[in-house]
Amino acid sequence: MASHGNKTTLEVIPRDNAKIKKIWKTALILLILTSIEFVFAFTLDRGILLYLIFIGLTIWKAKYIMMEFMHLGEEAKPLFYSIIVPLIFLVWLVIALMREGADILLLRW
Repeated sequence: MASHGNKTTLEVIPRDNAKIKKIWKTALILLILTSIEFVFAFTLDRGILLYLIFIGLTIWKAKYIMMEFMHLGEEAKPLFYSIIVPLIFLVWLVIALMREGADILLLRW
């Protein structure tokens, strides 16, 4: 049997300050968007405007997370659009189904 030499040395990779700075920037942007949502939740009256703001900010945060953490920002644009466009249609579908469900509920009662 062949003897494989085991490496017992540990190689330490130096810190990449650019990557660390990018992570903190991403965390700060997500914190700001979440803070905006928090402020709107307690200052605006419940209604369509508040819901539209929440949906918009949630989609914006989801897009940003996909761009940064899933590394879609460095990928080709068709791959990015193949994910974002179905997401937009999915959101539209949920809104349409909720609207239709509410109309059916009102008709039955």
